[in-house]
Amino acid sequence: MKKIGLLPLIIIAIVLGVIAGNVFNETLVRVFITFNGIFSQFLGFMIPLIIVGLVTPAITGIGSGAGKMLLATVAIAYADTVVAGLIGYGTGELFFPDMIAATKGFTAEKAVELAPFFEVKIPPMLDVMAALVLSFIMGLGIIYSNAATLNNIFDEFEDIISLVIAKVIIPLLPLYIFGIFTSMTYTGQAYHILLVFAQIILVIVVLHVFILVYEFVIAGAAAKKNPFRLLWRMLPAYLTALGTSSSAATIPVTLSRTIGNGVSKPVAGFTVPLCATIHMPGSMMKITCCALTVCLMNGMPHDFPLFIHFMLLLAVCMVAGPGVPGGAIMAALGPLASVLGFNADMQALMIALYIAMDSFGTACNVTGDGAVAIVIDKMFGKKRA
Repeated sequence: MKKIGLLPLIIIAIVLGVIAGNVFNETLVRVFITFNGIFSQFLGFMIPLIIVGLVTPAITGIGSGAGKMLLATVAIAYADTVVAGLIGYGTGELFFPDMIAATKGFTAEKAVELAPFFEVKIPPMLDVMAALVLSFIMGLGIIYSNAATLNNIFDEFEDIISLVIAKVIIPLLPLYIFGIFTSMTYTGQAYHILLVFAQIILVIVVLHVFILVYEFVIAGAAAKKNPFRLLWRMLPAYLTALGTSSSAATIPVTLSRTIGNGVSKPVAGFTVPLCATIHMPGSMMKITCCALTVCLMNGMPHDFPLFIHFMLLLAVCMVAGPGVPGGAIMAALGPLASVLGFNADMQALMIALYIAMDSFGTACNVTGDGAVAIVIDKMFGKKRA
């Protein structure tokens, strides 16, 4: 793996997964689905520990500036998420009505799903939000109480978490991505929806690229670095998220790529896990576009005041989404019903539209986390020295 590199391995895993999905029989596909089920359970168990293990030492390493850094990171992440939604809404109002005219009569069909041979449940000790709150309490508590013993404990805990990431999670990620793409290709998930909504999806994918470009142009200007080189270095994180469809599961790769872009380790360790939960521009833009599509198809209200209300609320609700594929759309069901008035059928259509492009939004989210980290490092990194 060290000789080949993570990026080529991810690309190979994706290509082989698509090929295998077309030639493997059901038994072989279920073998990889079983492995993916176990590995995803392990990831789910590790994600809160990764957050506690990385964020707490990062806060203690940052020192008394942690409170300001937290506020700045949250403000930038929230603002960027809402701006992405506004871009999606504006583009959709301009182009979607004509595109949707050709999709009348669409009926959603549920793709056939294969079950694993067996399941292993590994319940996490904490959920993501509890892990974040615990990290803030312990980190800030250690700073203001000068708890040297606890500081040493969390430093050693960080070493253990880093070892698990380097020796277990990173080596198994290509196999995990291979299994995901094999299963998706075999079962035909999302293919039907992708064909029917090809034009809408193409616009959304282009908007994801636009969002990443403007994020890294801003980050590059702040750091006085070439924005496209910064973006290129984040490509392994983008491709990993493309396979896992989980911001939280991609934290190890996002963290290593962000540090590779020159962000200091304490700042990267603070911002990347935090942004994996609160910074969701790709998901926001995608959900906004899909919601606007459903509104247009059903002749429902879709004026700007209604949608800005929806987006401001959605940016908060998505923080509660679990760090698993499709978590953002599950968290969005509340605002969809309460603000936009979506019934159960419309919510099901939203889920189908979202899942068809789930990995692209997640990839946009995690790659953008690197841009936020660069800006935060410019604001606070040198102040630590």
